[in-house]
Amino acid sequence: MWRNPRLKSFALGGTLISLGLIGCAVWGADGTAPKDRKDATNGKVVRTEAEWRKRLAPEQFRVTRKRGTERAFSGAYWHTKDDGIYQCVCCGAPLFDSKTKFDSGTGWPSFWQPSEKQAIREREDHRLAESRTEVLCRRCDAHLGHIFPDGPAPTGLRYCMNSAALKLVPRTVTGTANSSNTDQQTRK
Repeated sequence: MWRNPRLKSFALGGTLISLGLIGCAVWGADGTAPKDRKDATNGKVVRTEAEWRKRLAPEQFRVTRKRGTERAFSGAYWHTKDDGIYQCVCCGAPLFDSKTKFDSGTGWPSFWQPSEKQAIREREDHRLAESRTEVLCRRCDAHLGHIFPDGPAPTGLRYCMNSAALKLVPRTVTGTANSSNTDQQTRK
């Protein structure tokens, strides 16, 4: 195939340079992984599976990165009434306000709306016999839970989330969440 050794050398060299540039973009020019890499095209937090495993507790990893579901009535937030903002356990993005949380009787934290519609994204989930709508963190694609059309007014929606995908940050006196620790290790 390579009759001209110069072309072979050129093609091989170009491939290695391209791989090197990709490696620098992913790991940083100094060879270390940055805290939060963001994809230049869409602002998403990008990490390898190994980085997510290191950053998250095993249950958090299983739920958020492998699309798992915690057992009903087992999560940290299914029954809490504390005031604050529920953030993504993976990237710290604000997802739900405790003022929209309600007791759905399902054993999972349930909300009637996200803090901002842009904070989440939805996609069809056909993994079980029934078709459901999966809810993901828009910033890092963490699996959060599912949305159902049986919630209270004013939306009629129930965002049924996994506690393992969330981190509750108490609201300060000024009314905002104290998010100074969102970049800290999320593993408990």
